[in-house]
Amino acid sequence: MKLFKKILKIVFSILFTLLIVVYLFFVNFSSIKSDEEVLKEFEESIHKPFISYVTFKNFEYRVLSMQEKIDTLKTTVVFVHGAPGSLLDFKKYLADSLLNAKSNMISYDRIGYGFNQTHLAQKSLDFEVEILRNVVKDLNLENTIIVGYSYGGPIALAMKEKFKNIVLLAPSVYSKVEPMPFVLHFYKWKMTRWLVPKIWKSASEEKMNHPQELEKFEKRWIENPSQIIDIHGDEDGIVPFENSLFLKEQFSSKQFELITIPTGGHSLVWSNFTLIKAELLKLLN
Repeated sequence: MKLFKKILKIVFSILFTLLIVVYLFFVNFSSIKSDEEVLKEFEESIHKPFISYVTFKNFEYRVLSMQEKIDTLKTTVVFVHGAPGSLLDFKKYLADSLLNAKSNMISYDRIGYGFNQTHLAQKSLDFEVEILRNVVKDLNLENTIIVGYSYGGPIALAMKEKFKNIVLLAPSVYSKVEPMPFVLHFYKWKMTRWLVPKIWKSASEEKMNHPQELEKFEKRWIENPSQIIDIHGDEDGIVPFENSLFLKEQFSSKQFELITIPTGGHSLVWSNFTLIKAELLKLLN
């Protein structure tokens, strides 16, 4: 019996230590990078980014541009991240030589996901659209491509201005298939909320409001006047493929193209870089 208790105590200690290690790794992985850390991510790239801060309605958000000044002869590509996410989600595209040769590229931290921000995400899709509109206000919209990943998808799709193209990557647009993961309870429960890293608090705030926010826009997606390409994995467990099938039913084939990634998941921004880059290059040529 004593031996059993001793073994049980050792096993419990090992499991507890592993749990702490995993949690600390998770916190570190979820930490928002400073400007210096962002720039360091591009140390091995021949293309160096420029970071600026923009104030909008008493909020400040960070913008990363791959050019000091917009080249008006080139198309501009603006990337919009999901929840959680950051401007670095598109690092591989931003650092790519061919994409840099053919376009201006801009990425930004949405409110609640930036470095040193004390407030959380604002939860309103209308607000996110206003921020994106502020990002592109000085651009030639007919020569601008908006790329929206995950919850960045509906933000791009809710824009009523006509862009050169809108590219949706696993867009979350249909409230009826919006999953609510169990891990959200860690943010809902006051006893465990303190364990949740800030970026995941913002994501949780947004996620809990996704169904009602998306429902407001579901009948209005069709109002988007731009040419749309939607790239989605048919085994996406975070944003179900049904979201893109829902969009396909709403738009004509002349305006909307769905590219399906067989057995693809939600990490397509990273795992299917070659495919997505190729599609962007088609739009830039």
